[in-house]
Amino acid sequence: MPEEINRLVTDQVSDLLFTPSADADENLRQEGIEARKIHLVGNVMIDTSGPLPAAHRITTERTIREIRPRHAARPSNVDDLPWLRQMLERLSTLSAELAVVFPVHREPGSASPPSDCISRAMATYFLVEPKPYLEFLGLQRRATVIITDSGGIQEEATFLGVPCLTVRENTERPVTVNLLVGRDIDRLQLEVRRILDGR
Repeated sequence: MPEEINRLVTDQVSDLLFTPSADADENLRQEGIEARKIHLVGNVMIDTSGPLPAAHRITTERTIREIRPRHAARPSNVDDLPWLRQMLERLSTLSAELAVVFPVHREPGSASPPSDCISRAMATYFLVEPKPYLEFLGLQRRATVIITDSGGIQEEATFLGVPCLTVRENTERPVTVNLLVGRDIDRLQLEVRRILDGR
């Protein structure tokens, strides 16, 4: 992962390293970083999430009222379009049971849907523009399940106590409580069903 390469290089030339967890301290010591440079400060991202439950509730209610279906996406940013299309088609069956909200960017300079059949697969989704931080936290807080490939969202889901399924083979956030399902669409569908069934 590029982030991990950047971290390794930066850590070697830094005088002060602020870590979110004890396992991060241990990793740095194993990489040869002097203990005197390492300072356990906790997770600053989660610190910004915790003290604002009222703001989460307000922004969530407003955001949910504003959600409307929008059929535009930017598939050029996705490496494996056949896999994405298959995943979206399979998960579209969820829309019979709950609202499936998918934050996506519009194609630059276009208000029309992309011609790719990904847009047809997503016809049952609520496509929304990416939301500001607090509004997005509010949506996550009210979610039944979160499906992501983002490390930051894994952390937020853990803090908010929302089940999280991560469509990656590994994670740079090992302290989070989420399930790595990789790119196995059958498993992803199975785990979503388990969560919806209360398991």
